[in-house]
Amino acid sequence: MQGVIKSYDPATGDGIVIRDTDLVEHDLAPAALDGSLFRMLRQGQRVRFDLDDQGRAHRLRFGSEADMGTPTFRAHAEPAPEIA
Repeated sequence: MQGVIKSYDPATGDGIVIRDTDLVEHDLAPAALDGSLFRMLRQGQRVRFDLDDQGRAHRLRFGSEADMGTPTFRAHAEPAPEIA
């Protein structure tokens, strides 16, 4: 599954991830970051994750625009129209 981090408390490890497909919120499992490259999470960070038997997010992995199937964004903004 794919989503974004809504909140994360590094002191307790508590956090919430919002699934992209239907915006359902899932709590992070107590060991959600164990074995991952993550040491911290930030609000809005894109992640891939699985759900445990209790519906909590675990096995967090890096997500990217390509992984998420997000529409391609232009590398550069279009120039503003000239005003005469």
